[in-house]
Amino acid sequence: MQRIKITFRVLLFVIVGSFLHYTLPQHDLVRVTSTEIIRTDFSGWNRMFYASADAGSADQETRDLRLINTQMRDTWLLGFIQRDSESVMVYRNEDTSWGWPPYFKFDSADLHAEAANLARGDDWAMITHYGWRVRWASIYPNAVSIRPVAGPDVTIIPWFNIFFFVFLGIVVLFVRAMWRQFMERSVDPLIDKAEHQIDEVQAGVAKRRGRLARWFRRE
Repeated sequence: MQRIKITFRVLLFVIVGSFLHYTLPQHDLVRVTSTEIIRTDFSGWNRMFYASADAGSADQETRDLRLINTQMRDTWLLGFIQRDSESVMVYRNEDTSWGWPPYFKFDSADLHAEAANLARGDDWAMITHYGWRVRWASIYPNAVSIRPVAGPDVTIIPWFNIFFFVFLGIVVLFVRAMWRQFMERSVDPLIDKAEHQIDEVQAGVAKRRGRLARWFRRE
């Protein structure tokens, strides 16, 4: 039973952690090398990793997809520690509109123009995005915003993620305290009452068995 509980907790942690890692904003230091628009045929499997069509456009199985090609500064620990190496990273540029995740992005065309302008030079920029890059499934992270920075050594502090996890921790502690209070006030008294009734029933049964045994001995 203990192994089942541990397995369930680990599985729950992996699912929730993967969901948050995909959904929460991440920041990359990049040099934009080029932009392009490709015609994309979505499959039934990878369609869930793409946003809907641009606001005001019909959503179809085949449509144009904006891509931003970059040279990215490598990092450790989800971007907190920078490395001296670089690697290629490709971002998609899609509107999220009113859907999920709730970034309310409606300016993918403007963002594409900003990226194309950065591609003319050799300046560094910070791309804020969500999602994963899965090469074998043709899945790209979705760029949410892009802005120039002084260089590859700037310090990026993910304030939103910090506040989010602090708020999430407060909510978890609050819910845990409410649950414990509910258990102490409502559930525990019922359990104690049920155990007391069971003890009384067992005592009554034992008493009747004793009387029956004494009756048989007299016979």
